[in-house]
Amino acid sequence: MPLEAATAAMLAAAAEAGAPPLSELSPQQAREMYRMMQPPADDITVGSVENRHIPGPAGEIPIRIYRPEGSGPFPIHLHYHGGGWVIGDLDTHDADCREICRQAGVVVIAVDYRLAPEHPYPAAVQDCLAAAKWAAENAADIGGLNGPVSVGGDSAGGNLAAVVSRLARDAGAPRINFQLLIYPVTDAAMATPSYEENSDGYMLTRQSMTWFWESYCNDSARRMEPDASPLRAADLSGLPPAHVMTAEFDPLRDEGEAYAKRLQEAGVAVTCERYDGLIHGFFSQARMVPAAQPALQAAAKVLRAAHGI
Repeated sequence: MPLEAATAAMLAAAAEAGAPPLSELSPQQAREMYRMMQPPADDITVGSVENRHIPGPAGEIPIRIYRPEGSGPFPIHLHYHGGGWVIGDLDTHDADCREICRQAGVVVIAVDYRLAPEHPYPAAVQDCLAAAKWAAENAADIGGLNGPVSVGGDSAGGNLAAVVSRLARDAGAPRINFQLLIYPVTDAAMATPSYEENSDGYMLTRQSMTWFWESYCNDSARRMEPDASPLRAADLSGLPPAHVMTAEFDPLRDEGEAYAKRLQEAGVAVTCERYDGLIHGFFSQARMVPAAQPALQAAAKVLRAAHGI
């Protein structure tokens, strides 16, 4: 189908503004630009918001804890932000976390993992796994239910959620009962038809993804490791159930859907939904693009079902 109207208008405005490609910016400049595009959204009310620091493999990890209104304890969901492992932080995905917390009725822990290129692969993986372990071990302290946690994220964050789920399976801890993968990065090859069809003009470009991958892991061979490209893992059996979201006009569309297919073939309970007419990033654009609102509702629905609420 054609581009959704509000999305087309947003892309036209962005083209008229003439922002430089990410590959022409320093990481710091790119981070500042992204923060301007995704401001915090404290008008989306939740029960409480708390910033903390937790122990990590290379120092403290900043996290932000969103609690629903009402009396807990509540199930726990960890959210790993997108941004190609290079940009993004607790503020850029504040609206996403607030919406998930409010609509799903879960404690959301947003993880400010270390960013590349200053902290290349696998630093982000290590931080995200450490945060999941911490959440499972400290549930009562943060108003959460003792028991399994769910993980999720968008784009690079979806990549990290998929990798953490597999590492947790292999280690036997922490217990993860669901993975919410929002247009996830699953393969560094960048060789799918959707990369050809959507290489330019739809916000996320092939050029940007090349810059992200080179910043995250400049060793092309290591990019094919399953901790970087989860689609290349030999065994996906025994993983938590998953819900995968993709967008029609997204270079990452096909690799996200390929990962869902691999999960299904491995016997994992998985649902996959493509959002026609939309582009990469739609989940975070829901306030400007009404057609993306159903994705927020779908995320809340699957998380409620996973946690039995």
